[in-house]
Amino acid sequence: MKVTHLGHSCLLVESAGARVLIDPGTFSDFDAVDGLDAILITHQHPDHCDPEKIEGLIARNPKARVGADPQTSAVLQGEGLEVSAHEAGAAYEVGSLTVTPAGRLHAEIHPYIDRIDNLGVLLAADGEPSLFHPGDALDAEPAAPVDVLAVPVSAPWCAVKETIAFVRRIQPGRVVPIHDALLVPPARGMYLKHVGDFGLDGGVEVVDLAGAGPRDL
Repeated sequence: MKVTHLGHSCLLVESAGARVLIDPGTFSDFDAVDGLDAILITHQHPDHCDPEKIEGLIARNPKARVGADPQTSAVLQGEGLEVSAHEAGAAYEVGSLTVTPAGRLHAEIHPYIDRIDNLGVLLAADGEPSLFHPGDALDAEPAAPVDVLAVPVSAPWCAVKETIAFVRRIQPGRVVPIHDALLVPPARGMYLKHVGDFGLDGGVEVVDLAGAGPRDL
């Protein structure tokens, strides 16, 4: 599996011969990405689905299956885009890669904003590490063990204690930081140290892909 962090929560995952882009949002740089087999969107917030660029991304990748939570799918379909609504637990294939959505709702930001759909995605294939991207929620139950966990490190809806509890519950082999565009570098390093030191008993490997280009995992 090869993973590229394209900023904030956007990951390009290359596994089992498939190229999958997850959460192409406003804080991410995916203008040059093509040759995709799938574009997966966890929820409709613009930092995960850039409304000004999504049409161009889909046009550049005409063979890509576009999958999203039901609400985001309805919004994009209303714009005339071909998008499949996926459901929690309903696995489907992208080439030799199995995509299994998990979860239901976005984490609560505060009581004055309605919660929206949020479906994380588990990517798995025989002979490859599995990767789970949770979107903006920490309560999903992936359908299988997770080798690589994409971990939101800073957001209005989460605290580092919740992030650490999430990692400890999922028990991944390693973690990749995401949802980090709100942090300046010194603060980002503090968050990553907390996750690395306390994410599992004895610590967990943090694979920081920010600005690192493609990385084999």
